[in-house]
Amino acid sequence: MVLRSEIRNGAYHDSVTLMNVARELSALEGVDDAAVVMGTPENREILKASGLLSPELASTGATDLLIVVRADDDPSAEHAISLVDGLLARDISFEEGGSFAPRSLSGALKVAPDLNMALISVAGRYAGDVAGEAIDNGLNVMLFSDNVPLDTEVELKRKASELGLLAMGPDCGTAIINGVPLGFANVVSRGPVGVVAASGTGLQEVVCLLSREGVGISQALGTGGRDVSDDVGGTTFLAAMRALERDPETESLVLISKPPGRSVLSAIRDEVERATKPVVTVFLGMPPEGVRDARTLAEAAAKAAALANGRSVEASMPELLTGGLMERARAMASSRSEGQSRLRALMSGGTFASEAVVVLGDMGIEELSANVGGGAARPLEDPLRSEGNTVVDMGADEFTVGRPHPMIDYSLRRRRLLEESRDPATAVVLLDVVLGYGSNPDPAGELHDAVRDAASRVGVVCSVTGTERDPQVRSAVVERLTEAGAVVAPSNAQASALAGEILLLLEGR
Repeated sequence: MVLRSEIRNGAYHDSVTLMNVARELSALEGVDDAAVVMGTPENREILKASGLLSPELASTGATDLLIVVRADDDPSAEHAISLVDGLLARDISFEEGGSFAPRSLSGALKVAPDLNMALISVAGRYAGDVAGEAIDNGLNVMLFSDNVPLDTEVELKRKASELGLLAMGPDCGTAIINGVPLGFANVVSRGPVGVVAASGTGLQEVVCLLSREGVGISQALGTGGRDVSDDVGGTTFLAAMRALERDPETESLVLISKPPGRSVLSAIRDEVERATKPVVTVFLGMPPEGVRDARTLAEAAAKAAALANGRSVEASMPELLTGGLMERARAMASSRSEGQSRLRALMSGGTFASEAVVVLGDMGIEELSANVGGGAARPLEDPLRSEGNTVVDMGADEFTVGRPHPMIDYSLRRRRLLEESRDPATAVVLLDVVLGYGSNPDPAGELHDAVRDAASRVGVVCSVTGTERDPQVRSAVVERLTEAGAVVAPSNAQASALAGEILLLLEGR
């Protein structure tokens, strides 16, 4: 392998353009990986973690464009770099006759003075100022942007709280407000369940599982993952709980998060005690304390559905391994060759990776490694290389530098799926597939050939988070993946349990 890089001083381009260019370079024959990013300190750290930071890039600045290619040989690397200018210069045509779009927040408020919410997705260094302006103008904020400094987040949320507004984010990727999906979100019906989540994919999984039970959503409010840390204090999480408590259309609540900070957890528990509406909680990695506390997202959805349908919550614990899944586990275990004994979980987000660790740990799966914290897994030293039974969050920074999120771009997961399936130790590969607005429009098409190839050597188990009303249509995706040779479980928790059961059967347990 050779590593080649170039620096373009003062050549600013937006991140979406750069991600698209990097994706095209990475797809070239002979190219192993590529990144095209601005030279911010954060991007340089991510390049370093990905093995793409050459010495000449170490002292670049935020206004420098960094182009890095890792390829099989010099000609392949040089060819890729030679294409960059042309890819950046491509004309983007727009249809004429579109509606007028104001170029500033003040302009938007003049055109529509009754607006009460702003969705903000700009570079992190500018996002705080834009969000602050929106809050000063009396707007609730959904701040999609990441890389916003911690002290900026704390100040934005303090100001919003004083004004009785919600500041969702930064790094808030998902919400459903008055039935409208925002960011990465799914099409679900209106109904009695309100959701507060410091996890975008966790929110999506729960609302989609509820939708399949015929239960609709009143509001689904994201907070950004950092909100439940003790540094931020759970300001938005607690405010969202109170807002849903006051909302006449919300009859019950679901709270979703990885384990909150100690003081935030105490405040959430106090708020639950005061609530006049029933509350289901799932804090992934924390043992349940009461009958409405869930261990997995699937269990939280089942408990919320039971409340909505007037059934007993105590009797709502879903079976992770039904008879049909057990039969598939036995069949997949019996078809494995001697020496095949390992799990490789290639997940598109940290929440699904964390849930997989929880389920596998509860099943007693040993030698478990992951690049997400908590649970029974030990830290994975190098996310690019599996150790024992491995769970990888492929939405982590080291995988997303200069390229779209794995819910959008399946190229890295396809490649890793094929690599892991060719490892003689691999018995089963676990995947999650997330549908909805913002996600890849044809995930089954992206994965089909790779799944078919991998399934000829190993078991391929996956879940599909989505609904029939999503643009991709869940049943169509499930059918195509099944035809390719994957076993599709109803939820990520059940897919994780199925993969774990295959390992236990191979061990004779």
